[in-house]
Amino acid sequence: MATLRIILIACIGIVCFLGLPSSADDASSEEKVVQEVLFMPEKCERKTKKHDMLSMHYTGTLTATGVKFDSSLDRNQPFEFQLGVGQVIQGWEKGLLDMCVGEKRKLTIPPSLGYGEQGAGEVIPPMSTLTFEVELLDIKDGAVPPNVFKQIDANGDQLLSQEEVSNFLKEQAKSAQNVPGGPPPDVNDEQHNTIVSQIFEHEDKDKDGFISHEEFSGPKHDEL
Repeated sequence: MATLRIILIACIGIVCFLGLPSSADDASSEEKVVQEVLFMPEKCERKTKKHDMLSMHYTGTLTATGVKFDSSLDRNQPFEFQLGVGQVIQGWEKGLLDMCVGEKRKLTIPPSLGYGEQGAGEVIPPMSTLTFEVELLDIKDGAVPPNVFKQIDANGDQLLSQEEVSNFLKEQAKSAQNVPGGPPPDVNDEQHNTIVSQIFEHEDKDKDGFISHEEFSGPKHDEL
């Protein structure tokens, strides 16, 4: 069974900066995560916020059938990630805010805030509503990520073109290859172009050929 560590952080190398697989497919502003508090500790000294490092246990099921597709409890290994930087699906980004250590929640996540029309491998079919029972184990301070939108926006017009995204990915790939243990240069031009096309398929919501600051789901700052 595929682990949610792979499914949720379904990005490889530099592409994860853009939040490609974790962005919602044509997310509707009317669709929201349904939260149900299953347990609330008596004391809550700190609540989760954007950029915190979280450690959690979870069990994920398909809402329609109740079939379990993954659980950290089965492996006895908590899932650790940073909130608010595109490492997890939008349903988690929205549904895990203001949570206390020891708190348990049930999240019902619509397809637009999960894996949309693509699904995730063989375990999550397209357009699946997902149910997660989660328990927050720990909160730690996390570093504020770089403003990747600004890094990509070479001409400063607040819109990302395919050329700008392509150049950014190439530069990041070169940097990674110069790091000991970095990835080998095994992405050819065709694969590179496919990655750029996939990014725009997910991020360019209005299909105008550019990714705006609002559309961009990767690390960014509110100020432009």
